[in-house]
Amino acid sequence: MLNDAPSPGDPIKDVTTASFREDVVAESMQQPVLVDFWAPWCGPCKQLAPLLQKAVQASAGAVKLVKMNIDEHPSIAGQLGIQSIPAVIAFDKGQPVDGFMGAVPEAQIKEFIERLGGPAGPSPIDEALSEADALLGVGDTAGAAQLYAAVLAEEPENLIAIVALAKIQLDLGEIENAKQFLAMAPADKAADPALAGMRAAIELAEKAAELGDLGEFQTRIEADPSDFQARFDLALGLAGLNKRDEAVDQLIEIERHDKTWNEGAARKQLLTFFEAWGLMDKASIRGRRRLSTLVFA
Repeated sequence: MLNDAPSPGDPIKDVTTASFREDVVAESMQQPVLVDFWAPWCGPCKQLAPLLQKAVQASAGAVKLVKMNIDEHPSIAGQLGIQSIPAVIAFDKGQPVDGFMGAVPEAQIKEFIERLGGPAGPSPIDEALSEADALLGVGDTAGAAQLYAAVLAEEPENLIAIVALAKIQLDLGEIENAKQFLAMAPADKAADPALAGMRAAIELAEKAAELGDLGEFQTRIEADPSDFQARFDLALGLAGLNKRDEAVDQLIEIERHDKTWNEGAARKQLLTFFEAWGLMDKASIRGRRRLSTLVFA
């Protein structure tokens, strides 16, 4: 249960805004710390909590887990750009480095902890998904797509594979194909955060395509670095071209110089990017790290 007190020796504890620096930022200098953002009214949080606790305990101390009730302590979640719960963010060496949203399957939790240094025993499906992810990392899109397709042959409702194939198509500029893959997701899982993020990514790509040639915005910025509207529009266009780090950098520049510009539009768009790309996307991780540097500096 979410409200049960940790047993003696249990690595899981509640964290507050006041104790966050000590229990998370400082503690993560020794080993990765997972922060489980939850609330008492959140049904999926109750589904995730026992699976997360089981996986952390099975890691034999490789990672630690703390829980933060966002009803009682909302500020940290807001600073990290968390818009829905449950959300789990991993801190290492004082910085957020990885994360996921939603009540994900136990196998995905084990894979997540394994990446952070904890033991896990992935199933053949998990191994195929991991291998596909590795192939994507070295640019073998076709090989990764074949593995994801093989996963769907075994598990037609595997959302990880569905979303991954949609993302591959979107990265190739094939927006309609991406939509077709998303249509394969079962109706009862339509609200899954991964699917929502993919839909947001497609909408972002369609919006970015409307901007056309980005040279105009670059010229305006060269003439006036404080032309925040040009930076904002350029960020949208760069995101549409899948130049994610460059898009993040433009918005960070706005946030660095004027957090209140256009009612905080730069920060809001960053959060939209993170949702569209996914919490575990490299550009999202880098973007959250840069954003948190501004917050925790």
